Amino acid sequence: MILQETYTLSNGVEIPKLGLGTWLIDKADAKRAVQDAINIGYRHIDTAQDYFNEAEVAAGIKDCGISRNEIFLTTKLSARYKSYQDSVTAIDGSLQLMGLDYVDLMIIHSPQPWDKFGQSDRFFAGNQDAWRALEEAHKAGKIRAIGLSNFQQQDIDNILKSCSTVPVVNQILAHVSNTPYELIKYSQEQGMLIEAYSPVGHGELLKNRQIVEMAEKYGVSVPQLCIRYSLQLNLLPLPKTANPDHMKNNADVDFEISEEDMATLKSMEKIKDYGDASIFPVYK
Repeated sequence: MILQETYTLSNGVEIPKLGLGTWLIDKADAKRAVQDAINIGYRHIDTAQDYFNEAEVAAGIKDCGISRNEIFLTTKLSARYKSYQDSVTAIDGSLQLMGLDYVDLMIIHSPQPWDKFGQSDRFFAGNQDAWRALEEAHKAGKIRAIGLSNFQQQDIDNILKSCSTVPVVNQILAHVSNTPYELIKYSQEQGMLIEAYSPVGHGELLKNRQIVEMAEKYGVSVPQLCIRYSLQLNLLPLPKTANPDHMKNNADVDFEISEEDMATLKSMEKIKDYGDASIFPVYK
């Protein structure tokens, strides 16, 4: 069962192969969603400073009845912190807010602040400063592993040329019809595991007739097909839901997509519009 399987990060830390994403899950629902997921068998929970639900996610973990060391918790350093001191303060702030001694993984949420996302300034110096703060927290035992999110090759290279601790993950948008193979390959060559957020394409893949028909062929849901696709590419999918039935469905992926069908999925035309473009790729 996928919920019992793990990848091993380049620093030796084990990370469950499927995680629960908590983006856009309100504070009022986050604690219960985390507890439901853990009761179902999830052991990997993903949150962020910019989701504004860290405290509630942590409360769900602390009150779930499972030992803290059995849960893999990820949070993200807000994209707006591009100085060393701001990053140090924010890292300690997350731990204090969550009431935890450590998190399992903390990553820089984006190489650019959200209001500068997609612009020419890559904030190279600021990202190096933020990375240094993560490195120090890692060495102090506050974080078990550190990594990146939404980083392109030039942003990765900027970290690698000055770091003392190599990033272990790059969390990126990756799903059927939008799989950045070159970035995935480059990240993997640098020793990073790729975490795939929005594996169902922000819900847009549910509308794709070809994907729907392929899911019906395997007797699975569209989310199951898309999550399985990510796993067969050796990615770590992070589907987001607060619905326990969807959590169970997302984790029931013990089937195999044929090579022929994988080739079809890999070659699908890229999605050009996610609907409400005003919220993408902000925060995730």
